[in-house]
Amino acid sequence: MQLLSGLVKTTLPNYLSGLPIPDSFGGWFRLGFKDWLSLVPPTAAVAGVVYMSYLAFCPSARPKPSGKANNKIRLTEPKVVDMIDIEDIAEKAAFCRCWKSGNWPYCDGSHGPHNKECGDNLGPVVVQRKKN
Repeated sequence: MQLLSGLVKTTLPNYLSGLPIPDSFGGWFRLGFKDWLSLVPPTAAVAGVVYMSYLAFCPSARPKPSGKANNKIRLTEPKVVDMIDIEDIAEKAAFCRCWKSGNWPYCDGSHGPHNKECGDNLGPVVVQRKKN
């Protein structure tokens, strides 16, 4: 806690007071290259905070979800159907239901990031041989 206190009370004010911020508008034109270079980090930090605030509080900044489930797999076909023989399955196989798998029709776990992003609980269809 003392580290944070020292940062806020001493280090940050000393850093900000040492920045070459001119008193007049014309002073900006008299700044040298090193002066402009020293203004880049605080400007980038302020721009980052403003951008993150914009994304957090402006609903129009968020990407709109697509109404389609399949945005990736064989889009030119009217209906995507794959036939797999049960004899081809060794013990068990996980099939994709989210349309995000790079190894479609098999599941590769791509639903995990989707579930975190959307708060969804989507998972694969697991087909396995009946145990005798």
